[in-house]
Amino acid sequence: MSKKNIISEYLSDEALDNIVITISEIEKKTSGELRVCIKRRRGFLEKKYTPRDIALKEFVKLKMNETKDKTGILFFLIFDEKKYEIIADEGINSKISPDFWNEISDKIKNHFTNKNYHKGITEGLNEMGNVLIKEFPVNEDDRDELSNEVIIIR
Repeated sequence: MSKKNIISEYLSDEALDNIVITISEIEKKTSGELRVCIKRRRGFLEKKYTPRDIALKEFVKLKMNETKDKTGILFFLIFDEKKYEIIADEGINSKISPDFWNEISDKIKNHFTNKNYHKGITEGLNEMGNVLIKEFPVNEDDRDELSNEVIIIR
């Protein structure tokens, strides 16, 4: 990770590296694809959009809607606003109920309220991973379709 970590007050370089490892370990057991995308703050032109609108735009920009089985999940955060969104592609949402996302969101919110951002992100990813492993097990011909790196947008 970069020494110029613009979100270092929230996540250390070590925590960011650990998130990448968490994603990599989960994706060894599932055909699903997880990504974490973080913005420090909204861009000036994004002020009129909701965090969900911005997350959906990033979902498409990161080509998460182009995975083979439509099994991408984006964990998107805007740290300065303490807002996050979980965007799942249609393959995921065809098998996973909205209640599941609400449960994960509540757990993440509890960690974030206590400023445990790393724990909130990794536990959220692990919860998502558990359901991905169950509903979308790894296939013999599976390949890692998307980078596991944490995307940090200025």
